[in-house]
Amino acid sequence: MSRVIRLIVLNADEEAAPELRQCLLSTPGVKIVAELDDPACLAAAVQQFPAEILLIHLDPDPAAMMEVVAPVVEAHKEHLAAIAMTEDRDAELVVRAMRAGMREFLWKPFPPEDLREILTRVATDLATAPRRLGRLIPVMGTCGGVGVTTLVTNLAVELAQLRPGEWEGVPGASAPPRVAVVDLDFRFGQVAMFLDARANYTIADLCDSPERIEPQMVERVMVKHSSGVHVLAAPNDLERAERISAAHAAGALAALVEHYDFVVTDGPSRFDPTARAVLDMTDICLLVLQLLVPSVRNADRILHEMARGGYNLERVRLVCNRFGREAGYLELADVEATLGRKLSFTIPDDWKTSSTAVNVGTPLLEWAPKSRLRVAYRQIALALAARMPEPSEKPQEPQRTREPQRRGLLARLAGQR
Repeated sequence: MSRVIRLIVLNADEEAAPELRQCLLSTPGVKIVAELDDPACLAAAVQQFPAEILLIHLDPDPAAMMEVVAPVVEAHKEHLAAIAMTEDRDAELVVRAMRAGMREFLWKPFPPEDLREILTRVATDLATAPRRLGRLIPVMGTCGGVGVTTLVTNLAVELAQLRPGEWEGVPGASAPPRVAVVDLDFRFGQVAMFLDARANYTIADLCDSPERIEPQMVERVMVKHSSGVHVLAAPNDLERAERISAAHAAGALAALVEHYDFVVTDGPSRFDPTARAVLDMTDICLLVLQLLVPSVRNADRILHEMARGGYNLERVRLVCNRFGREAGYLELADVEATLGRKLSFTIPDDWKTSSTAVNVGTPLLEWAPKSRLRVAYRQIALALAARMPEPSEKPQEPQRTREPQRRGLLARLAGQR
């Protein structure tokens, strides 16, 4: 478990959101557990989401914003440190904020280092110092059928088998890490099926609570798999799936990272509000692709969209699945040149072993423990658990000495975004 600072961010200025998010998520240890654009939702969010710091962007209407947030800040000032930022230098506004219990005030524009320094200082001064929380590892696919669910389930199983010394857990811990796997494909998720887990409760049950989720509730809804992994399945019917909001999903994940050492999620599968809520809390995101032009181009689009939204690409790792099968002249060097990043992990192609394990609902640890696939999943688990791997440098453009059709292929890869 890693030291983190959890933030609730209130910001009604949509244009300022990417820059603010980029500043926060580039600060080591920072997780945004909730992003709000409506001050009327603040009181409920403080009740639902565990956090150490409340960051309030008072603009564009500081007086009106202060009218709403001041009672909330005052009611929770003993355990939630509030920081305000604004362009308004009105002295009366500052006095009112401080009387309500605001810890710090930032006047815009300010260098990002100022905000990072304040976050660190405030967190240090809190009566409850930054907690050790589990790591959130979402796994996203670049298109359908790239093997996300297979990776998610087997990665979770391998993490649950780690021994002391193989993961950065609580000092002196002798037990394996506690691992949860969560299905964020609310409509058609298959995580439970891949592990042959029969769920009486699903993520919909965990999302029914509008307030902070208690540990007893978490224990009740999780399915205990024989590997040691706890499974949070997708809803059993589409009607309940449609009712799950981004706030529901974020609240569930915020509760799970307090309860588990690793939380691995299948998805999000779309770049929607749920995805943005998950990426705010992410420690490491695995983006899965194959050596196919549509998959690589989608990876490029996803990375650009994440960067445009202010998300920290230092927390993204690229995984090439089914590596080794004939890819029609497309090679890793082509992919890395197009994406401007090295691939962190490759998973060998072994369709027969993988599909058989899926059909019988058994992880590779049990079905084919000596297979190349199982070894690859364990290596990924070790790399993520022992120490988060550093992002790779941007590769140099490879020398083009191959046949002419290769140039056309790269042109297709680097085409429309």
